[in-house]
Amino acid sequence: MGQRYQMNIRPENTSLVVMGVAGCGKSSLGHRCAEALGLPLLEGDDFHSAGNVAKMRSGSPLSDEDRAAWLDTLAEQLQAHPQGVVLTCSALKQRYRERLRAATPGLRFVFLDLTQEQARERVASRPAHLFPVSLVASQFAALEDPRAEPGVLHLDAVEPLEQLADSVVRWVHTAPVTTSLEARS
Repeated sequence: MGQRYQMNIRPENTSLVVMGVAGCGKSSLGHRCAEALGLPLLEGDDFHSAGNVAKMRSGSPLSDEDRAAWLDTLAEQLQAHPQGVVLTCSALKQRYRERLRAATPGLRFVFLDLTQEQARERVASRPAHLFPVSLVASQFAALEDPRAEPGVLHLDAVEPLEQLADSVVRWVHTAPVTTSLEARS
């Protein structure tokens, strides 16, 4: 399984966003990474406005305008954690990621990748979540692949959670902030 890193030991000022479409496992991996790195966890969905939540629950996808204030709030949250933080956020478009990067120089992104069918199955298995399965296609339509951007780790979202977390922790400890990497099994 590779080298194990001591819990809660990490490079200074480590901030990362666990990103991807609905159902990719952002919350699960974000929680595991925050715990392993000794960082606070911010769930991006917790910062949506009541209007955004109502819109999603009704089955309507959010527009760029709907997301603008949410992204501003997330950027403020990143700035409020200068010692480091793990944020879960779909960050589907490059301009969304750039907005977050502008708030936190050196911000890294962990891109959890899966197929649309896999995402639909996962979202359907969690009926209490605010995001209905009918919106999965809109997430894939909006997604701009981040793999060519600096500071992005690409992971297969269907790998075991422990393996994903180990990959992220290893990356945080070994990769320069400005390097784009792709993890492969």
